[in-house]
Amino acid sequence: MAIFLFTDFGSSDIYAGQVRAALLQYAPRQSVIDLLHDAAAFNVRAAAHLLAALFNRLPPGSVALAVVDPGVGGPREPLAVQADGRWLVGPDNGLLSVAASRARKFKPYAIGWRPKELARSFHGRDLFAPVAAMLARGVRKAARLRSKEFALNFGMSDVSEVIYVDHYGNVITGLRAGSLAPKRILRAGGREIPHARVFSEAPQAGLFWYENSIGLVEIAANSASAQRVLGIAVGDPIG
Repeated sequence: MAIFLFTDFGSSDIYAGQVRAALLQYAPRQSVIDLLHDAAAFNVRAAAHLLAALFNRLPPGSVALAVVDPGVGGPREPLAVQADGRWLVGPDNGLLSVAASRARKFKPYAIGWRPKELARSFHGRDLFAPVAAMLARGVRKAARLRSKEFALNFGMSDVSEVIYVDHYGNVITGLRAGSLAPKRILRAGGREIPHARVFSEAPQAGLFWYENSIGLVEIAANSASAQRVLGIAVGDPIG
């Protein structure tokens, strides 16, 4: 099984590499693939909706190790969720709940396994990575899973707000494109934004929205930064 990483650790910091090192120790034969290490820091709900869109495209049998965990070291439990033949591993703070809720079938479990040494501030490396490795290797019993319910469940509904901004300045929303008619005019940053199918259909630097490659509504500007034009950020509403 491949292990896919989704975190807010940052691509240029020391944390993602340490998680990969732990995975190499516990699952040396499994592939480890980076989905994203620049999810919006501390914003669990935005990350949950982005993770759900990405998780939907992962191959059967894979494990998604997801960490956006501002409450690390607190009372929230570590969680593993089986969803449509794949696994999610991370904190029980709502991060895994949207992906799970959109699955045809899912089951959450509390993780009973603990390492001999557990840094209070780095469960991603010391707890979640080893458990993800166990599941990827097919040794589920070692994780000591027990059935539980989500402590926080955001549900399967969309959110009408910005959940991510890429390095081009394209603004990804928590709206699934299939829920909007192409004639719909969106509003963001005090501007009205029409639909276009692809970038080349919009005028130079013109704003438009379209269905991106993971099925979400994305606001863009042809060869320009939509975020800069609109002056919006993660968490801002989309009308």
